[in-house]
Amino acid sequence: MKSLQINEIKEILPHRHPFLLVDRIEDYEPGQYAIGYKCVTYREDFFAGHFPQEPVMPGVLIIEALAQTGAVAILSQPENKGKIAFFGGIDKCRFRGKVVPGDMLRLETKIIKQKGPVGIGEATASVDGKVVASGQLTFMIG
Repeated sequence: MKSLQINEIKEILPHRHPFLLVDRIEDYEPGQYAIGYKCVTYREDFFAGHFPQEPVMPGVLIIEALAQTGAVAILSQPENKGKIAFFGGIDKCRFRGKVVPGDMLRLETKIIKQKGPVGIGEATASVDGKVVASGQLTFMIG
């Protein structure tokens, strides 16, 4: 197993606070998959408006966290060092549960297809073993 801490993740991804949504990579294989975590706290900037009376992590940010996890797998390949992975599309996306303060969001993205700079990742987010979001993410390396 290969793991990455936050400073190592920042060497691969261009994202920074408040938009870096992966705290730790538990395991990854360049070009194949990455498994990461986001520790969701009440101090997240988005909770101020989503929703003050019942804080829920926005679904689009869960998908973004999955995309960033997949980007670790893609951008950790030597030929992609220093590049950026852009969204090309989101398919078969489903939300099955809420993510709230105190949750440890597990993020898993497997690269299922890649041709040149374009590819697709199969992504699943879960909390305590329960799937909260899933989808296929199309990416383009720029």
